[in-house]
Amino acid sequence: MMDARARHAHALFAGIAAEYEWMGAVLSFGQDARWRRAMVEVLAPRPGQLVLDVASGTGLVARRIGARGARVIQFDPSEAMLRAGQRAARAAGLTSALHPVLGRAERLPFGDATFDAVSFTYLLRYVDDPGATMKELTRVLRPGGRLACLEFHEPRAPVLRAGWFGYTRYVMPRVGALASPEWRATGVFLGPSITRFYADHPLAEQARWWQEAGLRHVHSRVMSLGAGVVWWGQLDG
Repeated sequence: MMDARARHAHALFAGIAAEYEWMGAVLSFGQDARWRRAMVEVLAPRPGQLVLDVASGTGLVARRIGARGARVIQFDPSEAMLRAGQRAARAAGLTSALHPVLGRAERLPFGDATFDAVSFTYLLRYVDDPGATMKELTRVLRPGGRLACLEFHEPRAPVLRAGWFGYTRYVMPRVGALASPEWRATGVFLGPSITRFYADHPLAEQARWWQEAGLRHVHSRVMSLGAGVVWWGQLDG
């Protein structure tokens, strides 16, 4: 049974799945793709590896990993999002490399030490216990394997933060409304969601989640003047 946070996320993504890829590019001024590239670079998947891509959505990250020769389990709770990415996977010739699976990150249906690498994108704001979810994601990672993620971030510099605040609170909902009512609702939700997440869980606390999950050599890279952050770490071999 889904909790309230999970139900909200499920309804949110079901309503925006069809336009997710191009609207994400528009609303982020193209930075979303740059962040995803950076995350895949630090994940460093290799041909023949088995990779779990959690909160895979339409497969924007999974396709990049698959293009490097890895086999990818696309794991997401939204059937609408997984289906929306199938045409792009076919066009890229990656259908044999990508394997969509429905489920929630808090309860992964995989055995311990199954995957050579694990990635996740825009996930921890949607779970009730981020620290426990990090431990679950690490549980399925093989010793020596790497875990990487991408999340939105709030700029720290006052001038940049003021601009970010105005964009996320006022501009983004209006741009979203041009696409659909569902995208307007997404625009209304996103900025406050990011602000609440960092008020409750600053970067230092997030680093502890990784370390307490057993990951070492944990790094974070804030990008695009503070609007996004890429994390990565490695499980001891």
